[in-house]
Amino acid sequence: MASGTQKPARGLYTPEQRRRRDTTKWTLVQGILAPVQFFVFLFSLMLILRYLTTGEGLLAADLSVVVKTLTLYAIMVTGAIWEKEVFGQYLFARAFFWEDVFSMLVLALHTAYLFASLGGWLSGNALMLLALAAYATYIVNAAQFLWKLRVARLEAPGTFHLVGEGAR
Repeated sequence: MASGTQKPARGLYTPEQRRRRDTTKWTLVQGILAPVQFFVFLFSLMLILRYLTTGEGLLAADLSVVVKTLTLYAIMVTGAIWEKEVFGQYLFARAFFWEDVFSMLVLALHTAYLFASLGGWLSGNALMLLALAAYATYIVNAAQFLWKLRVARLEAPGTFHLVGEGAR
């Protein structure tokens, strides 16, 4: 079995996978993009809720969801590259299988939003409700990855570095 595909004896990473995780530039990229995406999400959520409560600011809310979706695409593409460098496959590595499965739902809902928005297929309220559904899945997916970040920290005490952890 190739070193990128062998299963860790226990835990998320084999020693070789941990070394690759800690040395790839994509770990840093993920560590930067994850909080950026979260802050874009918070700002966008505020604009969506403002529109839903006041009826004002549909364009701002819509544009914010588009920006959030673009940051999602960026983190998903770079995350797949990270996964390839660490685990030897672009998606669905054993350690992140269920997170990747759920990420597909997150991507599907965000992409559906883009099509609905660009196609003018939904009213403003329906569009914002679709955005909220997409954001709910994003929160679940982010929680999955935060859990894995915690597990990785607990598995290798004293060897973890903020820059050295792949948080997608």
